[in-house]
Amino acid sequence: HHVSLTESGIDKVEQRLKIGNLYAPEHMSWVHYIHAGLKAHHLYRMERNYLVDDGKVLIIDEHTGRKMPGRRWSDGLHQAVEAKEGVQIQEETHTLATITFQNFFRMYEKLSGMTGTAETEAEEFAKVYDIDTVVIPTNKPIIRADNEDLVYKTERGKFMAVIEQIIQCHERGQPSLVGTISVEKSQFVSHLLEQRGIPHSVLNAKQHQREAHIVAQAGRSGAVTIATNMAGRGTDIILGGNAELLARREVFGEIGIHDYFDEENPEYVAALARLERECGNEKQAVLAAGGLAIIGTERHESRRIDNQLRGRSGR
Repeated sequence: HHVSLTESGIDKVEQRLKIGNLYAPEHMSWVHYIHAGLKAHHLYRMERNYLVDDGKVLIIDEHTGRKMPGRRWSDGLHQAVEAKEGVQIQEETHTLATITFQNFFRMYEKLSGMTGTAETEAEEFAKVYDIDTVVIPTNKPIIRADNEDLVYKTERGKFMAVIEQIIQCHERGQPSLVGTISVEKSQFVSHLLEQRGIPHSVLNAKQHQREAHIVAQAGRSGAVTIATNMAGRGTDIILGGNAELLARREVFGEIGIHDYFDEENPEYVAALARLERECGNEKQAVLAAGGLAIIGTERHESRRIDNQLRGRSGR
């Protein structure tokens, strides 16, 4: 992830700037600007590394695929990208002080938390925060079927097998949630599914507003949802579909998903009753097909994220 000028590039720059030696001490600021510009043009891509939203360049987190408002690249890179996209160039940010998350949390007198994946980090909680981790047993026996990893000789072979498995699930009406480790990989899987004509939803930075809605409907019969780093956490996947969100969208349109709405609206009440019946019937069909299939395309750097993905089939 590095870019620099060739010999002829240096000559061109020196001619354009009318200077004898680009790397002379008095011209070092030019070297800095040129390298930032080269990086912006050759290494940073629109809709992969950043988005332009409302006249601002927003960084996309490469792991989660989410927008990171308020975060800016340093060393003039953000300004170079703003110049490239023709938006207003903002002042460069200066870091005055930094603190680690661990030290920030230690400033609190009391610390506690609850998560389904704390056990994998129990050692860290004990060492860093001096907190014990207690596992609370499930209310009912776990019915999730955990399969062993499958290992393939080539990456292409693996993704072809993933696509075949998704198609099999789709054809028998079993919803599938596909976990990928980066936005790039999620788009690759999406491209392969498009070639096979399989309808699917992709969770990425561009879908941020609709994230919860997409995840809520990931349990519909034959639905295929591709997610990066378990986007949409905190939203239950209801097998057969979420009748309430479907009714909101049908009666109030896209706006009804996020904003307040009239729950006593007769049109909404009728739509909800009808959709609850439909989703109830669909749920039985999904259960008969095997419930929600979770397909992890590869292991994450953190085992905890793998466990989050696996746990989605129980939420």
